[in-house]
Amino acid sequence: MFIKGFFSNSAGIMLSRVLGLLRDLLSASILGAGLFSDLFFVAFKIPNLFRRIFGEGAFTQAFLPNFSKAKKKGIFAAEIFLKFLFFIGILTLAVNLFTEYFIRIIASGLSDEAILEAVPLVNINFYYLGLIYIVTFMGSLLQYRGHFATTAFSTALLNIAMIVALLLSRNQIEKIVAYYLSFGVVIGGVLQVLAHIIAMKINGIGKLFVGGLKAYTQKKRANVKGFFINFYHGLLGSSAMQISAFMDTWLASFLAAGSISYLFYANRIFQLPLAIFAIALTQALFPKITKLLKEKDEKNALIWTKKSFYVLLSVLSLATIGGVMLSEFIVWLLFERGNFTRQNTIECAQVLSAYMLGLTPFGLAKIFSLWLYAKMQQKLAAKISIICLVVNLALAVILMQFLAASGLALASSIGGFLQLILYIHAFGWSKFLDIIELKKISLILLACTVLIVILQFLKEFFNANF
Repeated sequence: MFIKGFFSNSAGIMLSRVLGLLRDLLSASILGAGLFSDLFFVAFKIPNLFRRIFGEGAFTQAFLPNFSKAKKKGIFAAEIFLKFLFFIGILTLAVNLFTEYFIRIIASGLSDEAILEAVPLVNINFYYLGLIYIVTFMGSLLQYRGHFATTAFSTALLNIAMIVALLLSRNQIEKIVAYYLSFGVVIGGVLQVLAHIIAMKINGIGKLFVGGLKAYTQKKRANVKGFFINFYHGLLGSSAMQISAFMDTWLASFLAAGSISYLFYANRIFQLPLAIFAIALTQALFPKITKLLKEKDEKNALIWTKKSFYVLLSVLSLATIGGVMLSEFIVWLLFERGNFTRQNTIECAQVLSAYMLGLTPFGLAKIFSLWLYAKMQQKLAAKISIICLVVNLALAVILMQFLAASGLALASSIGGFLQLILYIHAFGWSKFLDIIELKKISLILLACTVLIVILQFLKEFFNANF
């Protein structure tokens, strides 16, 4: 199931990210990197932050272990679903009633005029949060049945909806393009929900959930206390990078126009290898590690951890080198057209290089964090996350004074190294040293050196001839 889940996740994420890059390419060309692109990305950042927290972190990591242990699985699932949906409904209502004040908190550097322009965009985009929660919940139930494909591929539906919205708005002014994109987000969320409903019916998990809903309406209850304790602790522990990116957006609102867009575009490229390899692998690995540690089979859990460690260390190290050395070429190839100028490319490439430095530590940290979540140590993971967030925020405030948006990205990368060290410490240095093999490390270093030489030669060749 691990291998199947990994490849399903990787293939689905690859398709989604490729479509996402196409979407960003069109966004850069049609919307550009200016006021309304910043406003849209601020509006879209909010539900997207929750999507990453739910889809890649706290919810699934708290739900699966507790769902597996639950005696009344249908009632347990129904109670969790309804309580979360009620909370999200209240949050959506509050944001819609006090949108202007909410924007002032998350993007304090925007002018009063810009905030007023952003209000309707935030209102539209925020409805995506409820839809993506439903998707994440159904995805967790499908993952329990060993079905990963629908969740992995469904994000492509969001990108397709946004691409269609961009194409339909091609000849419109930037403000109208931002509105088209916002409605595209909501339509994409509806399509994702429909895809999961069909998958649940096909996989037979729908009957269990519907039965649980009926039982819950008859005032039957399950023990969900353990889930909420783990979820609250895991909320910070599994989403440090997402919260860090959100803080970057807030700080970037104080910088020159276009800074938020540079962070968004660069982070999208950074997320591609992280998602295809680190997130896809750890999502498939988590149920296996959880099961092995529950059975007190730490030996085999370490074996799977070791295999995953070297896979990620190899591919992420090579991706880091490629991303840093080819940052300007990558941004030029993807975005420099239409309203996205040469100067935009240079500034965005600097941000991308700073982000890519943190790719390997962020990816490896996900492996060692699984042990904490599998052992129900979400509280410890939360403490690690809080430390990293504080250090990252302090560094971001300092570095942005000298490096602008690139300083925010560099602070995030430094936080990634700190996060990896702290997770290894919690994992255990003795266990970590047991999985280290100098021969494999040497081969990876050799491959990285060869790649650096090849890329440097190619850069000099193209600079001399083109």
